[in-house]
Amino acid sequence: MNDEAVFLRKLSPGPGRAVAVKDLIDMAGLPTTAGCRALAGAPPALEDAACLAGIRAAEAAGSVHIVGKTNLHELAFGITGINQCSGTPVNPLDPTRVPGGSSSGSAVAVALGLAEMALGTDTGGSIRIPAACCGIAGLKTTHGRIDMTGVRPLAKSLDTVGPMAATVGGLVWGMELLEPGFALEGIVPPKYAGRLRLEANPLIDEAIDRVLAEAGFEVVDVHLPGWDQTAADTMGVIAAEAFDVNGHLLATSKVGDDVAERLEGGSRIGTDERRRLESARVGWQLQLGEVLAKVGVIVAPVLTDFAPLLEEPERMYSVRQAHPVNFAGVPALALPVPTGGPLPAALHLIGPAGSEELLLATGLILEAAAKETSL
Repeated sequence: MNDEAVFLRKLSPGPGRAVAVKDLIDMAGLPTTAGCRALAGAPPALEDAACLAGIRAAEAAGSVHIVGKTNLHELAFGITGINQCSGTPVNPLDPTRVPGGSSSGSAVAVALGLAEMALGTDTGGSIRIPAACCGIAGLKTTHGRIDMTGVRPLAKSLDTVGPMAATVGGLVWGMELLEPGFALEGIVPPKYAGRLRLEANPLIDEAIDRVLAEAGFEVVDVHLPGWDQTAADTMGVIAAEAFDVNGHLLATSKVGDDVAERLEGGSRIGTDERRRLESARVGWQLQLGEVLAKVGVIVAPVLTDFAPLLEEPERMYSVRQAHPVNFAGVPALALPVPTGGPLPAALHLIGPAGSEELLLATGLILEAAAKETSL
C-alpha cells in the first residue's frame, strides 16, 4: 500500500488494532510540527494530549497500537489537504483529486487500511471534508466535549477532536477510546429527518434521498436561510483566531503561500468585525437550535459536488458545506453513500449539542441502508 506523505512520523508495528494520530495532537517524545516547515525543529512534546488517555490505556493493555502521526494541511489551516511543505497524501479513490483537509493524512491512512481508526481535528470541516473526499466516515464532536489540552489550536472557539474510520462502528470504537464509558445502549434513533436541500450535483442529492428512503425515515424539508452567510462568518472567525495563534510564524518565511495568505487576511480582521462575528454566532446557534428541536437531526451533503481535481483546488471553497456546523458548535457525522458511479457521496448528519450517541446510532441505520442501495 502506498503511504507516501500519509505519515509525518511512522512508528513501529505493535499488537492490537491500529490507530493513527493527526500531527496536531501532542504525543510524548515526538515533536508536533503541524505539517509546517516553521515548526520542523519543534522539541518533542513532554506529555500526551489529554485526548490520548484512553488510547494509551488500551495500548498498555495490548489491544491498540499507534502506527504513526499523520500529515495534514499545513497548520490545519486549509480544506484541500494540499501541503507545499510536507507533501500531499494521495486520494485513494482517485489520485487526480484532492484528499481533503485538514485531516488529510488521517483520512488516507484509514482509507488505505493503514489504521482502523484515526484521530482528526475539525475546526471548519477538517474531519468531515477529507472523509467525504476519501470515502470514509468521520465524526465532528460537540465543541468542548473532548478535552483539547495538548492539541495545537487553530481557532480555539471552534476546534474539536474526533474519530475517522471506514465504518460507523469504527467511529463508535473511536469515541469509546476518546471518552471511556461512551455507549449507544438505550439510544432511540429519530423517526424524522430534516432534509436541508442545497444546490448540489443531482447524483449526490439522489444518493442521499435513496438512503433516507431505504432507511424508512420520514423526511421533512427544512430551511436555514442563514446557511451561506454563516459559512462566510465561520471563515472570518477561523482566520482571526488562526492569526492570533500562528501569525508570528509569518516572520520565518517558512509558511506555505496559501496558508500565509489566509493568516495575513486574519490580521486584517479588526475589533468591530470580531464583535459582529460573535453576535452572528449567537444568532446562528439559536436559529439552528430551533430547527433541530423540531426535527431531531438534519441531513444534507458534506460536499455539493465530488472532490475537486488537484489542478483546481479552489473549487473546494464553493462545494464544501461544513462550516455552519462549527459555528454552532454542534456535532455532525459524515457518511459515504453510493451514487452508482465510481465516487461516493457524503451524507452529512447534523444533531444538537451533545448528541454524538444519537448521530452514531442513526448513522448505523443509514449505513445499513446505504449497503442495500448499492446492491
